[in-house]
Amino acid sequence: MNPAAALDLRDIHAAPPPAFWPPAPGWWLVAFIVIVALFVLSVWALRRYRLYRINKQIMLEVERLSHCYTKDNIPEFITDISTLLRRVALRRYSQAEVASLTGPDWLRFLDATGGGGDFENGAGKILQSGAYHPAPGEVPAEELLSLVRRWIGKNLEAAA
Repeated sequence: MNPAAALDLRDIHAAPPPAFWPPAPGWWLVAFIVIVALFVLSVWALRRYRLYRINKQIMLEVERLSHCYTKDNIPEFITDISTLLRRVALRRYSQAEVASLTGPDWLRFLDATGGGGDFENGAGKILQSGAYHPAPGEVPAEELLSLVRRWIGKNLEAAA
């Protein structure tokens, strides 16, 4: 008699394949990392889009000011430019640092933050008192707008 036949052994069977659900712990970790990454990427993209939209609106405001300049509205033109610069400065710097600045201090601040001396000694000097004179004389509008564009560009880049 054959000894193997007496034992009644069965053939070797492979283990069943793993079930699809629930996934292994490693897949849970991968899914969590992907979800967190998508959330962070979405928040970052939304913030970038908002900054882009705000920056575009600011530059459109500068363009609007460049088309509104006439010899009749010089004080309003200067006031609008100064107001726009202050709004951008308040977005970029703290309120305590910017809000109380007037006159020469305001021009020094503008030069220190990207004006390169052109606010105190160049076309930007008209911002100090030009809005308060009924006829401030000749305003170098193109130079002033170019200076404003340059200052805003530097400060919007730094804010982003």
